[in-house]
Amino acid sequence: MSYGFTTAVYVVAAVLFILALGGLSNQESAKRAVWYGIVGMALAVLATLIGPGAGLWGLSLILILAGGVIGQYVARRVQMTEMPQLVAAMHSLVGLAAVFVGFNAHFEQVRVLAMDEAAREALAGFAAVLAEKSPVEHNILRVELFLGIFIGAVTFTGSVVAYGKLAGKVTSAATKLPGGHALNAAAAVLSLLCLVWYFNTGSLLPVILMTLAALFIGYHLIMGIGGADMPVVVSMLNSYSGWAAAAIGFSLGNDLLIVVGALVGSSGAILSYIMCKAMNRSFISVILGGFGGSSGPAMEVEGEMVAIDADGVAAALNEADSIIIVPGYGMAVAQAQNAVSELTRKLRDAGKNVRFGIHPVAGRLPGHMNVLLAEAKVPYDIVLEMEEINDDFPDTDVVIVIGSNDIVNPAAQEDPNSPIAGMPVLEVWKAKQVFVMKRGQGTGYSGIENPLFYKENTRMFYGDARESLDKLLPLID
Repeated sequence: MSYGFTTAVYVVAAVLFILALGGLSNQESAKRAVWYGIVGMALAVLATLIGPGAGLWGLSLILILAGGVIGQYVARRVQMTEMPQLVAAMHSLVGLAAVFVGFNAHFEQVRVLAMDEAAREALAGFAAVLAEKSPVEHNILRVELFLGIFIGAVTFTGSVVAYGKLAGKVTSAATKLPGGHALNAAAAVLSLLCLVWYFNTGSLLPVILMTLAALFIGYHLIMGIGGADMPVVVSMLNSYSGWAAAAIGFSLGNDLLIVVGALVGSSGAILSYIMCKAMNRSFISVILGGFGGSSGPAMEVEGEMVAIDADGVAAALNEADSIIIVPGYGMAVAQAQNAVSELTRKLRDAGKNVRFGIHPVAGRLPGHMNVLLAEAKVPYDIVLEMEEINDDFPDTDVVIVIGSNDIVNPAAQEDPNSPIAGMPVLEVWKAKQVFVMKRGQGTGYSGIENPLFYKENTRMFYGDARESLDKLLPLID
């Protein structure tokens, strides 16, 4: 099949990917956007399989079938609560693939350069492309594949650590080895020296040394980022995986990989920046592994937590006219979204104004809460972002906080030494009554104490979120 056909299909696939990315920005168009992405990827794979340089059809089909079976199994088995760690795991595979492709490109370049002119004329596929390159182009290729391997290695170990933190297999606290950021800087300098070495010699040793340094950087960077920043980390690793794919696209001369990698890389970077602004975090601080932090002891919290039972919460809800529900990761863990949807339906049927307040970093994945609420058939028009609803809390009768901590923490405004100082939060404490649904009195995933729980207008509704809602639902008139 000709290059022209493959290029044309790649253009169509690239357009579909752009449409998919644009559609995912809106809940109502998200399902259609997913289909755009599926069709685009199917076309891209087909064009690659039948395009110039195609070979090993049997092995390719076996690998595609195996990947499809594994993907379907994982998709059916993983719960929505585990989606953040699944995304991190997928990022690690993209990074690992970039490393493997980069090393393969290096070995192929060495093999082609060792051939004489006659042998090069008989080459096909990627080897034939390499045979036609000039010495300058081969040097450029070395830089491309070097960068692809570096970014891929950082993405791989960083994503593995992120998976461990999100799954609770690794401590969520920010931890660094003795030497801290100096170790990261030393590994980065070593990688830069290896680039110069590899550019001038083309030998394998500097690539191996750089790969080991990059693997360490990925591990140490993400270990140095605390739990409160993990939503940003997931988005950031998504960006890294895109840039790794783009770099490998340059190495392979694959236009579609370049376009898709640039789309993923740039969109992930933009989302990370937006989320950092939403958390009043320095983007550079986060991507460098938590450089900086609080400058003094946190403010002591005074008072005590006051518990309430289902009857008390139901009485307040039955008397209220305006209600705002703030979901967090606790709702996801308890898989309480359907119970929340049923509570919303009953309250709205009773003529009450019910809305949802969504913080940009609620949960452990960008858009985590929106997806759960959409899955439970909560109407899109009552799900509002923080900027749209924050001014309404003073006029709200009841706020129900379901498993949230940092995003409703007044310490962000009241304590300059808090790890989340300056972070925009949902100002739920300004409502007349606040009910916090929480499993216990712990500080939660990020380990930050929340003064909201001790305020006079706050009551703690302890227990598993779904079980608590099941007790509450029959009591709503």
